Amino acid sequence: MNSTELKGNWEEQKGKLKQKFAALTENDLLFTEGKKEEMIGKLQSKLSITKEELLKIIESI
Repeated sequence: MNSTELKGNWEEQKGKLKQKFAALTENDLLFTEGKKEEMIGKLQSKLSITKEELLKIIESI
């Protein structure tokens, strides 16, 4: 998944992630161009899952 794919439908994915993981906040899901890896790192830490697991979840929604 590249930044364009993530950015393109991020608002929709963000809503689904918040439904699936109630602990996530708007700040956790803030996508800034060029900071995809930083955001993914924060989500991994907060959800205690690997990067691969997180990317599979995002791609599945």
